Amino acid sequence: MTPPLAETSLAHALHGAAQAVAGVLAGRNLNEVLADLRQPFAAQRGAVQDLAYSTLRRFGRDDFFLAQLMARPPDGKVRALLLTALSRLAARPEEAHTIVDQAVEAASALAGGKYKALTNGVLRNFLRRRAELEAAAAQDETARWQHPRWWISRLRRAYPADWQSILDAGNGRPPMTLRVNRRRIAAADYLARLEAAGLQARSLGGEAIRLERPVPVDALPGFAEGLASVQDAGAQRAAILLDARPGMRVLDACAAPGGKTAHLLEQTDVDLLALDADARRAARIEDNLSRLGLSAQVKIADCRDLDAWRDGRVFDRVLADVPCTASGVARRHPDAKWLRRDGDVARFARKQGEILDALWRVLAPGGKLLYATCSLFPEENGRQIAAFAAQRGDCMRLPVAGASELQLLPNEEHDGFYYALLEKQA
Repeated sequence: MTPPLAETSLAHALHGAAQAVAGVLAGRNLNEVLADLRQPFAAQRGAVQDLAYSTLRRFGRDDFFLAQLMARPPDGKVRALLLTALSRLAARPEEAHTIVDQAVEAASALAGGKYKALTNGVLRNFLRRRAELEAAAAQDETARWQHPRWWISRLRRAYPADWQSILDAGNGRPPMTLRVNRRRIAAADYLARLEAAGLQARSLGGEAIRLERPVPVDALPGFAEGLASVQDAGAQRAAILLDARPGMRVLDACAAPGGKTAHLLEQTDVDLLALDADARRAARIEDNLSRLGLSAQVKIADCRDLDAWRDGRVFDRVLADVPCTASGVARRHPDAKWLRRDGDVARFARKQGEILDALWRVLAPGGKLLYATCSLFPEENGRQIAAFAAQRGDCMRLPVAGASELQLLPNEEHDGFYYALLEKQA
């Protein structure tokens, strides 16, 4: 019988990350897979997550390498282990000997260890042929940019001057940005508390503070007491753009996990209803509000099914943060690059149109609806809004940050987001 892997070893972390990657390649969401692995890999939770994320960011490149190294790359966990090891070799080439050794050790936990020799051979062959393989990868579009070809083509058409920088950003690590709870503490005072705790950070304006280096939330001063939340600076635009005023009735129609809901309540006193169709994700809204000392009505419902949740009243403000391809947040959700298909863009666009149609019916005359996505594809953004506005005589587009719409491209300070503001004419 093969002895169990030491729980604090790199081999154990590689094994856990390989299981996560294998789950994604089988079609599962990365967060869900990691949640299932939380208990068996509790001692290596951070390492497993970091390895899995890094592997999926580089998947297009390392999968290309496997195709060159093997006539028929294996499926399942063996393939995922090899991909994870190749990703680690790219990140820490100076530790090549240790990484190969620990990958072989991790392979001992698969199918009674019968893949140990294969793992050793493939990885050592990669090290011998590395320069040759890197040169070949530079000529392959998916390997070079580490995104699917259809994704690359769409970005190239939509952003002829920026597509390369967008793809590079999508392969990097995202910034860790905080949103200070203005009801509890001023942003400048919280910045001082971070510095006192030895955490370097800088203000991005408003309540947004970017950490120089990501840290566990437990390391953030006053996090458990609700002084701050983790939220991308681009996502923090939503509550500001919606322009809710005290006493208004506000709907956050696709609210989970509750970041924008909480920000709206931190900004001003409103009567807020938060909807989400996913019960498990909706529970996180309640958890976040509780930690921050905020309250809202939370319902589990598909916002398109008005009969399931509407009480007959209308709303002064509606936030439609609609489901999308997540193409603007690929560095935070690298599994999206490989789970999505080209046809998903049109599928999401249809659902977004249905949501807009439903929510327009519950918006009060003179009210404002903020349409938001974390997508970069025009079919989900500008084209969607242009088509919607053209069909309705009571829809007027309002300026957003001095323009007809706001498309944020991912960079070192924020992810990719789209915003459009619509007013319902009386």
